[in-house]
Amino acid sequence: MTDKFDKEPADAKPSAAVSKEGGAIPPEAIKAIPVRHYGRWVSGAIVVALLVLLVNAFANGNIQWQAVGDKLFDSTIVAGAGRTLLISVLAMLLGVVLGVVLAVMRLSKNPVTSWVAWLYIWFFRGTPVYVQLLLWFNLALIFPTLNLGPIYKDEMTDVMTPFMCALLGLGLNEAAYMAEICRAGLMAVDEGQTEASQALGMSHGKTLRRIVIPQAMRVIVPPTGNEFINMLKTSSLVYVVTYPELTRSATSIGSTSYAVMEMLFVASLWYLFMTSVFSVFQFYLERRYARGSTRNLPATPWQKVKANLTSLGRERGAA
Repeated sequence: MTDKFDKEPADAKPSAAVSKEGGAIPPEAIKAIPVRHYGRWVSGAIVVALLVLLVNAFANGNIQWQAVGDKLFDSTIVAGAGRTLLISVLAMLLGVVLGVVLAVMRLSKNPVTSWVAWLYIWFFRGTPVYVQLLLWFNLALIFPTLNLGPIYKDEMTDVMTPFMCALLGLGLNEAAYMAEICRAGLMAVDEGQTEASQALGMSHGKTLRRIVIPQAMRVIVPPTGNEFINMLKTSSLVYVVTYPELTRSATSIGSTSYAVMEMLFVASLWYLFMTSVFSVFQFYLERRYARGSTRNLPATPWQKVKANLTSLGRERGAA
């Protein structure tokens, strides 16, 4: 006699447990235990301890912090910060305009213009800004007078003022870097765009203005913003040509008031303020040119704060 067994098919779903009253018993909730990362806590404690030691060293050092607050908005300091901003903006404008011209020359099929642009970039990228400023400041040793014929003629020492030396030294050096940035942006545009515009009968100049450059701006804008922020700090080198910018103004006050370190902190706070403001402008400018290239634009700082607060409220509600 054969024993009979109740067999369920292999693909049958397991039946739910049944209580004594006949109702189905719900499955037990899974308790997820997060992995403990002791290394994170240890490294965080070490970093906090180092920060506390650093703050304590500055707080107990021989620094008159009251002098920092008193001289932060001194008229000489504010005027020096304004000159720093002025020379940075003008030098950056000169660098951008000349950089676009050099980038177009580099991409030109004319070997002479391409070679001249390469030579310019090679020289100004290969020599320090400090040396270039000194060359402009001592240009009268080579050219005693600036003679442009019937247009203009004057002594080179009168032409090369500290402001002009700073403008040419920073602007022409920046043009070499902007040329490479612009060239990378122009080369990032697909060649089919140029071919299509030429098929429509556009000239080379119109193709650059209306087709290539607008699309290249998405690649050019981010590094250009970084270059300008770097220009704000590099402008401190014009101290050597006696241009009264922020660093020179701060050191002049520090040398007469014997508050050298305090005035350096004042200059640092002003540089931090200016770079922070322009970093915000750079973020929104990049966000504007990112339209059309990404599906979701990067969140603004306010949107990030709002999202963090919302997620925190949800976690508290769930708890």
